[in-house]
Amino acid sequence: MTDAWKARMTIDPAYRVADLDPRIYGSFIEHLGRAVYGGIYDPGHPTADEDGFRQDVIDLVKELNVPIVRYPGGNFVSGYRWEDGVGPVDERPVQLDLAWRSLEPNRVGLNEFARWAKKADSQVMMAVNLGTRGIEDAKHLVEYCNHPGGSYWSDLRRRHGVDKPHGIRVWCLGNEMDGPWQIGHKTADEYGRIAQEAAKVMKWVDPSIELVACGSSHAKMPTFPDWERIVLEHAYDEIDYLSLHTYYGNRDGDLANFLACSLDMDAFIRTVVATCDFVRAKKRSRKTIYLSFDEWNVWFHSNEADKQVEPWQVGPPLLEDVYTMEDALVVGCMLITLLKHADRVRIACLAQLVNVIAPIMTENGGPSWRQTIFYPFQHASNLARGTVMHAPVESPKYDSKDFTDVPYLEAVPVWNQEAGELVLLAVNRGERPLPLEVDVRGFPGARAEEHLVLAHPDVKAVNTKERPNEIVPAKRAVEPVDGGRLAVLLPALSWNVIRLSV
Repeated sequence: MTDAWKARMTIDPAYRVADLDPRIYGSFIEHLGRAVYGGIYDPGHPTADEDGFRQDVIDLVKELNVPIVRYPGGNFVSGYRWEDGVGPVDERPVQLDLAWRSLEPNRVGLNEFARWAKKADSQVMMAVNLGTRGIEDAKHLVEYCNHPGGSYWSDLRRRHGVDKPHGIRVWCLGNEMDGPWQIGHKTADEYGRIAQEAAKVMKWVDPSIELVACGSSHAKMPTFPDWERIVLEHAYDEIDYLSLHTYYGNRDGDLANFLACSLDMDAFIRTVVATCDFVRAKKRSRKTIYLSFDEWNVWFHSNEADKQVEPWQVGPPLLEDVYTMEDALVVGCMLITLLKHADRVRIACLAQLVNVIAPIMTENGGPSWRQTIFYPFQHASNLARGTVMHAPVESPKYDSKDFTDVPYLEAVPVWNQEAGELVLLAVNRGERPLPLEVDVRGFPGARAEEHLVLAHPDVKAVNTKERPNEIVPAKRAVEPVDGGRLAVLLPALSWNVIRLSV
């Protein structure tokens, strides 16, 4: 094996990107498909608690260690009346959800979801409807959720059995309003104005909240990045974050190109950061707008199956992608990309959490299991906390259909100073093992503790109800640090977690 087929990186405590905001490991539950009904909520299930929530699902969410969950959408929110989901359950109306051509029975609404989030050790990231509704409804919702009492909407919450305010901190100002598919789709100027005014009034009700304005639905939208510029020119002073959404798929069966798609994600982030900073300069502002990458994942497997689903059902099987080993590698690369931008990406949401393009799958009334993409997210969320380090990678590279100079090694280190731990997340995009040399001389006394690997001989292999453990992480032997250098062999097409005590 020639020295050219080898990767190197240096990790030094002097070179840091940023302290990681734990909310970068957020997720998403939308009233879509079986995310709620049959996912988190299944009152007839053997593990269901007094609120109808599946305890087995809650346990798996806790394994993922998700600090914040975006709710209730997504496209769903642009036609949603939140008032339909509060108060006596038997009096709630059944509504047509035009976004996903489903029936919404409103058995689970705001207060129920807030209880679920608390049980799952998470916080709610609430979205307001700026599609069919507007400023007044957004104001009422913040008052209902966050005002202590003594006003109409806060007292209504108390009459609904929730005495203390929910204290929801992060709020999305609508969803994908640049998209013609969206109910109440708007131009950038139309959206920028309503986002500005809604934000202003919402913060008058509760000055402590943080607000996320809609950026482009993806980087290939014809209005990108002009949409970002125009929206920010209206709402820059009132908002705190701008959203990004992206999904990738391997429709052409081109593995090399699919594994490189996180380079597109990286370029997307850099362009949005540049646009935010352009508007900052134009406004002579001292304020920095941060990013909320509140929808990201692999999504393509279920597209054809979804066309066959009968409309107007409660909890139909929509967007139920069954994820492969190669999908797990792409999710790993996307996680690494988000962490590399931790100085600007403060919030991110894997879309979604249960059944709908999700790491967790369930059978109605039956078992739950972990999809392949569960493991990279679980490892990063639980092990990679602290300070993201700047560690340029020297790696052999390749070209694919859409990308040039794709490094075979995608990697990022995270230093948890409090725990005395350095964690390296790494993906080998290559179809043969890749030797990696890590220079850790900046951490005297560093000791290699663990090497976790997710890999499989068949990159199309999946986990299913019948074979839930087809793809699971395994521990590999790790060589001791020698002279301040760690030598490790990354298996072909693998996700890796290397832990060192420092």
